[in-house]
Amino acid sequence: MCSSLQEFPTSIGQLTALQNRQLNHCSSLQEIPTSFGQLTTLQNFDLSACSSLQELPTSIGQLSALQNLDLNQCSSLQESLTSISQLSALQIFHLNNCWSLQELPISIGELNAIQNP
Repeated sequence: MCSSLQEFPTSIGQLTALQNRQLNHCSSLQEIPTSFGQLTTLQNFDLSACSSLQELPTSIGQLSALQNLDLNQCSSLQESLTSISQLSALQIFHLNNCWSLQELPISIGELNAIQNP
C-alpha cells in the first residue's frame, strides 16, 4: 500500500520501458504528473482506490499501448476524461464508484478495442 504517497517526481516519464504501474490504494495521491504521457509502453495502469485523485493529465491520451485502466473508487475524480478517447489499445476500463465524476465525453464511444464483460 502507498497510502501516504502524495505526488510523483516528473522524472517518472523517463521510465520508457515501464509496462505496469500499480498505484491502487494511494489514498493521498492528488495528481499524476503530465510526464506519465511519456510512458508509451505502459499497458496496465491501476489507480483504484486513489480517493484523493481529482483529475488525470490530458497527456494520458498519449499512452498508446495502454490496455487496462482501473479507476475504480477514485471518488474525488472530477475531470471529464476527454483524453481517454485517444487510448486506441484500451480493452479494459474500470470506473465504478467515481462519485464526483459528472459525465463522460461522447468521444468515449470511439474506443473500439474495449471488451464487453
